[in-house]
Amino acid sequence: MSDERWMRTALDKAREGVRLGQSPFGAAIVSDDQLIVAAHNIVLQATDITAHGEVTAIREACRLLHRIDLSDCTIYSTCEPCPMCFTACHWAGIRRIVYGTGIPDAIAAGFKELPVSNADLKRLGHSPIEIVPGVLLRECQQLFNEWAASPDARTY
Repeated sequence: MSDERWMRTALDKAREGVRLGQSPFGAAIVSDDQLIVAAHNIVLQATDITAHGEVTAIREACRLLHRIDLSDCTIYSTCEPCPMCFTACHWAGIRRIVYGTGIPDAIAAGFKELPVSNADLKRLGHSPIEIVPGVLLRECQQLFNEWAASPDARTY
């Protein structure tokens, strides 16, 4: 139940980003069932290709908590984190990644994702991160449809 609650927070944040002309990705970082931060992708707004929802959330969580160790945190992402975002989660020590749709969904929507799964990155990198896929899958898939219907829909 808690995973669904926090995924809804990430979905709401992603929808906010879509309303602002951004791409359909949101993330929430939670510790002890308390929201630390929710963020959406700001790549287009910031003209920063690294400003994915997860990276933006990690940056803000570290700033708010005054530390770079997020080992007591879970990140909720509307889409499976890309290799860059997975690596940022690993480096921050995030203990769990909970996501909705997979990288193939982002590719199908037109994004230039590398088709490397979080499971493969975990295995190859011997990462201790727990990966929980498919939470609120249909709602997260619907987010791509909502974004595609917006006049500002752009991929990168």
